[in-house]
Amino acid sequence: MNTPAKLGAYALGLAVVFGATFGVGTAVGGVGTPPAPKGHTAHGDSGGVPTASGQATPADTAAIPGGLQVSQNGYTLTPLTTTVEPGKNTDFRFAVTGPDGKPVTGYQVQHEKKLHFILVSRDLAHFQHLHPAEAGDGVWSVPLTLPAAGAYRMFADFAPEGGSGMTLGADLYAAGDYAPKALPGVSRTATVDGYTVTLDGDLVPGRASRITLKVSKDGKPVTDLQPYLGAYGHLVALRGGDLAYLHVHPDGEPGDGTTQPGPEIVFYAEAPSRGDYRLFLDFQHDGTVRTADFTLHADGAAAAGEHGGHEESGSGSAGHGGHGGHGH
Repeated sequence: MNTPAKLGAYALGLAVVFGATFGVGTAVGGVGTPPAPKGHTAHGDSGGVPTASGQATPADTAAIPGGLQVSQNGYTLTPLTTTVEPGKNTDFRFAVTGPDGKPVTGYQVQHEKKLHFILVSRDLAHFQHLHPAEAGDGVWSVPLTLPAAGAYRMFADFAPEGGSGMTLGADLYAAGDYAPKALPGVSRTATVDGYTVTLDGDLVPGRASRITLKVSKDGKPVTDLQPYLGAYGHLVALRGGDLAYLHVHPDGEPGDGTTQPGPEIVFYAEAPSRGDYRLFLDFQHDGTVRTADFTLHADGAAAAGEHGGHEESGSGSAGHGGHGGHGH
């Protein structure tokens, strides 16, 4: 079956599977846009609510957090691989169809990639940040291993040529017995491969807030972090429950004359609402990308930019590709 025909057939299934997802998305509160720090842009903005014509209405811009919709502004995330066995490496394929119904082949390069692919388990215990390869005719291919049976969420973060950036989301399932884990408790310290990462700051609903992450190894500050895809660190934040997606970048960039390569990485992030959030920081040192993970609660109690105290410790995930997570 050729690619357009296969996409058309699969879209019928998506209409049933993801109809409920769109309903949830339209019910949640809006996401503000954090200030663009020194040349970086924030990902995860919704870009508006699609109308019947497939265009966003300006008055509704940012009404829906990124990642809650499988389709937005006429663009649809379409998985082409329908079966993923837990623990088995799979050549996972997907496409993004445009307003004309055809697979999109033209993308803007953002942070050195045309498309960024995030995979998380629905309970937010597992995280991967991958970079698919173009397989031709608008199809993307990525080696994918789901660690266990259960429900997962995939996100495609991209900007089509001539359009604005967006994040689309779709569910994946690995068959088998599944027992979801409880969301980890609030944590401001993570350890991974001998590195310790501490988080200072608070998420404040609807307001940009400063989040500072400090990297150390064996008790000593790391002052020679390496650029990875144009930055010293990348931060992904996901809201517990519906996995609303907020993707921000650090204040400054390598080579700008002011941003230091550690130990601190500063971000400006804005949570769309009160609630619990999981944060995943990707950083590179000694040629390896590692991921540190945290849990924060946004309750509006702190002022924007106010630093919070340290709480119970968490753990990070290491690796690259089909590991516990990696950066963009």
